[in-house]
Amino acid sequence: MWSLLASSSSSSSIILGKKVSSVGSRSFMPAQRFARALSTKEEQSYSWRTKEKAFPAQHYHKLDKKDAVQCGLCPRHCKILPNRFGFCGVRGNLDGELVTYNFGRSVQAALETIETEAVYHYQPGASILSLGNIGCMMSCTFCHNWQTSQVKHLADKSVHYYTPEEVVEKALESNIGIISWTYNDPVVWHEFVCKTAELAQKHGIKNLYKSAFYIEEEPIKELCEVIDIFSLSLKSMDDKFYRKVCNGRLEPVLRGIEQVYHAGKHLEVSQLLVTDQNDSAEQCRETARWHAQALAPDVPLHFVRFHPAFQYTGVGRTPLDRLYRAREIAYEEGLEHVYIGNVYEAGCSDTKCSSCGITQVQRFGLTTNVVGIDKDTNTCVGCGAPSSIKYPHDG
Repeated sequence: MWSLLASSSSSSSIILGKKVSSVGSRSFMPAQRFARALSTKEEQSYSWRTKEKAFPAQHYHKLDKKDAVQCGLCPRHCKILPNRFGFCGVRGNLDGELVTYNFGRSVQAALETIETEAVYHYQPGASILSLGNIGCMMSCTFCHNWQTSQVKHLADKSVHYYTPEEVVEKALESNIGIISWTYNDPVVWHEFVCKTAELAQKHGIKNLYKSAFYIEEEPIKELCEVIDIFSLSLKSMDDKFYRKVCNGRLEPVLRGIEQVYHAGKHLEVSQLLVTDQNDSAEQCRETARWHAQALAPDVPLHFVRFHPAFQYTGVGRTPLDRLYRAREIAYEEGLEHVYIGNVYEAGCSDTKCSSCGITQVQRFGLTTNVVGIDKDTNTCVGCGAPSSIKYPHDG
């Protein structure tokens, strides 16, 4: 059974009553050519990662060496020996086959609004059911979700279980039209996301995918069949930043974002401006310039304020002047819709008509008001130009 829990925030939280227990917290060995191995004692401490709870994984092939397999879900292409796990900690080699151990395993789900996912141009103010997995294909030093994205830090109280049918049923019962795959990156939750999203579609529910998008081309094609809204995070235009700070690479991320754009899906891009790491004017200009050239000027871009977390706590939050300067630079590069996230100041999140400048949507925190879009024609009330926002009065 699902239950509603009171929350200190503006949204209530939903969890499934049944929890997975006794999740260990011991550290992995350092990542090397083959994925990290766990001792028998460590395996026993991860009750959600047992043979009985394994689910067949997609996107891999077998290697000739000692029943090893190579995962093809993300650009890491982990080579995994029997009874070992990939970098993410949730995909492993079981008897010569790749399996996933997080099918239906999740952190606490929550009722939120669509703006929390850096999505401003699709059904403003809409309620969403947000679901997040465990594990991740990256290891960013500034991760805001490190206690669940990095499996070695995962506590038993953070792991819950439900089926695709229960997720869809809860959305229908709550009259929620959008399921959001978010928090920890959903890339390594691929099998569960695709199965549940397909079921949701059959019941008229839309799917939103928020991700750092370190993922290969074929899995993206599968996502585009079941995901309606993509909110994708571009951490930097500097490959060295990706390698040093995120343990990844830039090129696959750019390629993936472009693939979604060319597939015609609703797309919004965000960049977390990490204090003194990727928040310089030069770096923000590189992001805006790529965005305008590789995507389009009318694709929304969000610059999001960072707060210290995980291994990067010796700094303050992103200075406001850098965020506002980033927005100015993006406008200089020709972008039409640029937002500042995680900042509670009037005007930084409003949507304005790109033709006449009239305010079409007012936002403050999680409060949203559509004020300048004609309900019947979805056009600007000031100049009559078509609005770039989809379903503005359905939230």
